[in-house]
Amino acid sequence: MKKIIYIILDGLGDLPLAKLGGKTPLEAAATPHLDRLAQQGITGTACTFSPGIAPESDIAVIGLLGYDTNKYYTGRGPLEAFSEGIRFADGNLALRANFATVGADGRAIIDRRVNRSLSTEEATALAKEINTKVTLENATFEFKNTIGHRAVLVIRGIRARLSGAVTNTDPAYVRQEMFGIAPCSFEPAVKKAEPLPGRADDIASQEAAAVLNEFIEKSRAVLEASDVNKRRVEQGKLPANCILTRSAGDNLPRFPQVSDIYGMRCGCFVQMPVERGIALLTGMEIVDVPRLTGHLDVDYPVWAKIAVDALGRFDCLYVHIKGPDEPGHDGNCIEKKNVIEAIDAHYFGPLITKLDLRSHIVCVTSDLCTVCEMKAHSALAVPLLMSGGSIKPDGSMSFSEKTAKLGSLGEMRARDILPLLVKYASE
Repeated sequence: MKKIIYIILDGLGDLPLAKLGGKTPLEAAATPHLDRLAQQGITGTACTFSPGIAPESDIAVIGLLGYDTNKYYTGRGPLEAFSEGIRFADGNLALRANFATVGADGRAIIDRRVNRSLSTEEATALAKEINTKVTLENATFEFKNTIGHRAVLVIRGIRARLSGAVTNTDPAYVRQEMFGIAPCSFEPAVKKAEPLPGRADDIASQEAAAVLNEFIEKSRAVLEASDVNKRRVEQGKLPANCILTRSAGDNLPRFPQVSDIYGMRCGCFVQMPVERGIALLTGMEIVDVPRLTGHLDVDYPVWAKIAVDALGRFDCLYVHIKGPDEPGHDGNCIEKKNVIEAIDAHYFGPLITKLDLRSHIVCVTSDLCTVCEMKAHSALAVPLLMSGGSIKPDGSMSFSEKTAKLGSLGEMRARDILPLLVKYASE
């Protein structure tokens, strides 16, 4: 059986931009190595959730790993809590959180991510203050910062179970049932948590919303008074003076193990807590990822070497590279193009030279399109390529959103990709 390397470039897809001569960042980028894979293989597009709906990454990743998201998804919060080793039981409330900057009224959002300038040391100090200075009336909690402005919150009711069926306080994502969806536009203001529609009479949802609103209010008071934020303001930086929450859940998903489904030993090479949580819960073995130094010409060749070495231990290696997503959210199309070029030159370049494509199947796609003009996720289908093994070229000449639409794979459902890769690996 051939080895599979399944590579997800987070937020890769986009729309044409006048600033790039009517091209997307991927189309404008010089990507000779990705183009070579496309020329030697087959291309298409993939819908990573439901047509017309812009998902969060966790929803898309579950589908990309071959699972029915509607059947298994229980919220992003539980996935990140599990990844971070926070004690979490059914009936607890887990949420993804962001440090954010709000105005004097405590409601108007100035920046959802503190301008991406919050250091790990600052976030750790602020999290410690919240954990030691905030007390909730009918619950206990654990708040943990993860990477940059990101954090996880777990709340445990003292007298009752809590339900994950509550709305987000982060306006950039709305909830449709348990799913987090990116709207086309939103009012930049902190929302009050409420029971989801149809759950207004549910005591566990009422309790969860009340205790979450209490946490938001009390933690903001602590953050406003923090010396960390006073120093940031003195330095001309935005204060991290509010916590935004989203994607609540009250139980962990119970996935069938990948190894049982496909009869393969699978490894996972990921950067972010949510992907790590999914990998662990689906039975994948984590391959440790060195922290980025900020020099992509140094970081990506190391990652390529680690991936090649790891393939000796696994039948399938899932690789998730955050790269293009952040400049997409920042609306920086030039930086997104530059990151894509760096991934091609410094990751795919070394990777391809060390792989015998006759004995490997390489798949490259994305979890979603992070559109620069929107600064948000979109419902667009993502580009997809498969190359190696006995796959016969379909005439694709490059890898981009435009050319992928013409490929022989057509538009696939995300959950059908991995089974097809296993089929090609078996031929």
